[in-house]
Amino acid sequence: MAFFGLQKTTLIDFPGIVAATVFIPGCNLRCPYCHNPELVMEINPDTLYTYEQIIGFLEKRHNVLQGVCLSGGEPLLYEELTDLINIIHSLGLKVKIDTNGTIPEKLSLLSADYIAMDIKTRPAKYHLVCKQNIKHIATKIKNSIRWIISSGIPHEFRTTIAPGIVDKEDIHEICTHLKGTRKYVLSQFRPSHTLDPAYEQFPPTDLETLEELQRIVNDSGIPCRIRYSNTQKISEKNL
Repeated sequence: MAFFGLQKTTLIDFPGIVAATVFIPGCNLRCPYCHNPELVMEINPDTLYTYEQIIGFLEKRHNVLQGVCLSGGEPLLYEELTDLINIIHSLGLKVKIDTNGTIPEKLSLLSADYIAMDIKTRPAKYHLVCKQNIKHIATKIKNSIRWIISSGIPHEFRTTIAPGIVDKEDIHEICTHLKGTRKYVLSQFRPSHTLDPAYEQFPPTDLETLEELQRIVNDSGIPCRIRYSNTQKISEKNL
């Protein structure tokens, strides 16, 4: 039986849309700074919802909601994802997919209305976030980026500025793969409830660092926003 996490209402996960977020457990990466370790490691069904409960909720709320964000974990690992998307669309709701981009062959088959892809670091450094043997992962990441940009589907790319994972040189290289995209978001690393407890001891990314990296991205011709938390308020800032 499949189990899911659920945020019943969100105004920030799906740009411009009143949405619910469905969290699908399971991930093929092991990012040490991950804030959803309960979806990556051992699953506790007592804290999650069944498939029937998720569908029942969406059926009741489809006149209030405008869309559903399918996040994770990595939602593309879920074998019944296409069926779930079709049900959501049948309720008149739009679908946003959050993905790590490691499964481009599945991504290109999905009927999504918005795609957000997390780019962890430069492709050659993905061994820092992958404890499993994923063959040709760098090629898969680049294939996903190219397909998303060329697809015509509204999208964004995102990178969390995690210590030891991504730096200025990585951002420079990532930009070479993002030509043609209209939105790249640099997110603040926040040391709270991380997969690797050691990352809870690191300081959060400071605003000065985020703005420096934002200038690098904007100078490359790519529109960039920064997402940071200030006294519990999450803000997006254009340069």
